[in-house]
Amino acid sequence: MNTQMLNLCLSFIITIVLGIIIVPILKKFKIGQIERKEGPKEHLKKSGTPTMGGIMIVIALVLILAFNSITNKELLLAIVPILGFGFVGFLDDYKKLVLKSTKGLSPLKKMLGLFIVVAIFIFLYINVFELGTDIIIPIINQPITLSIGVFIVFTAFVLLGTSNAVNLTDGLDGLASGVVAIIMTFFTVIAIKNNDTNMIILGASTVGTCLGFLFFNMHPAKVFMGDTGSLALGGAVAAIAIMLKMPLYLIIVAFVCVFDTISVILQVAYFKITHGKRIFKMAPFHHHLELSGMKESNVVILFWIITAILCLVAYFI
Repeated sequence: MNTQMLNLCLSFIITIVLGIIIVPILKKFKIGQIERKEGPKEHLKKSGTPTMGGIMIVIALVLILAFNSITNKELLLAIVPILGFGFVGFLDDYKKLVLKSTKGLSPLKKMLGLFIVVAIFIFLYINVFELGTDIIIPIINQPITLSIGVFIVFTAFVLLGTSNAVNLTDGLDGLASGVVAIIMTFFTVIAIKNNDTNMIILGASTVGTCLGFLFFNMHPAKVFMGDTGSLALGGAVAAIAIMLKMPLYLIIVAFVCVFDTISVILQVAYFKITHGKRIFKMAPFHHHLELSGMKESNVVILFWIITAILCLVAYFI
């Protein structure tokens, strides 16, 4: 069995096993979803669904990558944003769902935690693994070398932006996990083409973990990933894009996540400028589609299809 299939299957099996163990525990301790009353009415019945299932994602990925890092040291670098962002998400989820604090971590504390993880990743990337500051430009498919300062700022933006974009996309059953599985399939194919064993392992393991989580997260979801899982998956996507020198490709392959994020920014800005008016019925955009009459499962499938098409476009440009 080749590297990608082995790691995909192992991560899938580990996630399934963890789900069988963890989901009943979350249910037992009533660590459940709290739905917003102003959201789609169909979502109100999701209240109480076990959340923090992202623990499964983080444990599965870290186990697989840590084991493979014995012979592939660069995978230790990829663990940093997955485990670090996942831990920040866990603290936020724990405060909201276990300690019943509606606000979770304060924005300042959350951003501080994420910045610490970003700083560690960038320091290791440049000074320990010495992976360089070049990135590939889409379409012309040529690398350019950034100055250290520009690279640090740009990489920090990619890590923080991607993790938060995936976090905002995590709002429907199977949406974030399915979209990330497709995006990571794209990067895995690129890694295979480049014969990059480290990134093949990272990509395939993330795909397997997402598919394993989908087993529990498909509509109607038996568990939600929470910030624990969405921030960790965002970290995985950002890590593989940066380490393959392809962060600019995220604008294409992760377009649905980018657009969901832009919709939130536009909604908040327009609401403040117009003193209460809205562009969308609800942000992120996937909720606008729901409130406009689309079924949840149809929105999810639409976002999957768009992501798959854009991944094909990115591969051939």
